Amino acid sequence: MQQEKHLEGVGALKRRHVGVWGVVFMIYCLVAAGAFGIEEMIPISGPGLTLLMLVLFPIFWALPISEMVAELGAVLPSEGGAYVWTRDALGEMWGWQVGFWGTISTWLQQAMYVVLVVGYVEKFWHMSPMTATILKVAMIVIFSAVNLMGIKEVSSLSTIFSLLVIVGFAAVMIVGFANWNTSPIEPFYNEEEGVVGSLGGSICIAIWMYSGYECMSNVAGELENPQAIPKGLIIAMPIIALSYLLPTMAGLASVGNWELWNTEGENAIGYMDVLIQFVGPAAGMGFLIIAILSNCSIFNAYIASGSRGFFVMADDHLFPRFLCRVSKKRGVPALSIIIMAVFTIFLCKFDFVTLAMATTPPMLYLYMCLAVAVHRLRKVYPLEERKKLGLYYIPFGKAGLYAMTICPFIIAGIALYVNGTDYFISGFLMLAISLVGYLICKWVYGGMAKEDPIGHPLNPKTKLAQGDTVYIGAYVALAGFVALLGSVLLKWYEGSWGEEYYLEEYGSGFFSDFWGMINWCRIGGIVLLVVGLVIFFIGRKKDPTLPIRQQPIPTEGLGVSLKKEFRDKA
Repeated sequence: MQQEKHLEGVGALKRRHVGVWGVVFMIYCLVAAGAFGIEEMIPISGPGLTLLMLVLFPIFWALPISEMVAELGAVLPSEGGAYVWTRDALGEMWGWQVGFWGTISTWLQQAMYVVLVVGYVEKFWHMSPMTATILKVAMIVIFSAVNLMGIKEVSSLSTIFSLLVIVGFAAVMIVGFANWNTSPIEPFYNEEEGVVGSLGGSICIAIWMYSGYECMSNVAGELENPQAIPKGLIIAMPIIALSYLLPTMAGLASVGNWELWNTEGENAIGYMDVLIQFVGPAAGMGFLIIAILSNCSIFNAYIASGSRGFFVMADDHLFPRFLCRVSKKRGVPALSIIIMAVFTIFLCKFDFVTLAMATTPPMLYLYMCLAVAVHRLRKVYPLEERKKLGLYYIPFGKAGLYAMTICPFIIAGIALYVNGTDYFISGFLMLAISLVGYLICKWVYGGMAKEDPIGHPLNPKTKLAQGDTVYIGAYVALAGFVALLGSVLLKWYEGSWGEEYYLEEYGSGFFSDFWGMINWCRIGGIVLLVVGLVIFFIGRKKDPTLPIRQQPIPTEGLGVSLKKEFRDKA
């Protein structure tokens, strides 16, 4: 019986040595693995605006997110990352939402990269539908097997893939700059779209290109020194930013034709064409192999990240318990990895656009919650204690803290409304599923009160965590406010062309009716806002939230060297 217990939960995971550079390359794979995807931005925004966004987004989006994740990961280097941070900051209900959003988004993105790999292979090898399916399954099986071996093996493969991808894009940069023959910033924006249209059309692509910094923290509990993650984030962020900016500038300056840049289409231009035009077809073929390896590297790293989300939630009695089983030999969440592989095989039948549509909104909600969690955890785990332990935190006092949290919050909010009315409304389906999912899992599995009823008390009437009525009311009211505001902003942003566009895009059904969607946002927003406020104020009287209490920093996962240093100082 004791042995059975040892094989469940975070405590049964095997810690492996992964150095700082191993972490850097895993982060590189999770976030970037090359500049693929930026090709879509160029014809929408224009070359000048694209390059400007590649300069500004690292400063106002990627840097703040990496700083937030570095601080949160330093004080709570726990398996499960964003879920654990939000759980400790805002309670089980909000933690469950963030854990669910992040994990489902990762699972959906898994299938996206498998679809992209097969798409690249089909460019030089025509395949029947059956052959394409076999290739997809083979890819999923191979990289799932690597993940079943352990995080060390995932890191090693990520390092190899990252170096190959960096070499490939370095070649594009060198060849492109050596053959500079046109201005890479003219025209500055797409005059047909206008400034607003040019910016709105590509801001979501830029966000997607710079997302994933939080994913590495999902495996922090399996590293001998999880403080390597904050260090790795600081190193990886500028590498990723430069790997986007320099090859793109070099490509535009050498091959030009900005309006033809794309990832699909017979005459589409991309980074590969720089090498084909100035070096030869063989170099282009080599770069195509790099493109395939790029998506394989992302897929490999995302298995490691995505398979830990529900695993940690199950360990907290907030998901089916069988998901927290750990393999005895390798010390990895084997069952979670296998289930994720099966789920990915099923999702591969969908196209890239459909998967992307379901992925973006929950990720934006997640980043908003992380910004709030940073402030809350400053109160729970005082900064003075972190300084004593030598833990990383966002520098420059309160000014730095607010700058690093407000910027991504605002950008994520803007992205919700410029991503398309169809994507915007699809996000509400995820919000509804997530809330219902929490209620079911809390009632069925008991949550953290199962093992610590004093620290995580239940409300005897609702059978939910104390204060959940307040949190649920706020959740519903915020969803209503976002929908109501969307009815105004989306009407202004898409009103002149939305009716024709959505009718042509979908032909029939709910998403084909632009004004119907706007009305849904207006009416649904009012209903959700009213219902949420009623629940909130009832909760304030009947089910108040627990007060914020300062707690000692849990030193269990901080790393042996840091704990020893703290003991020596004491």
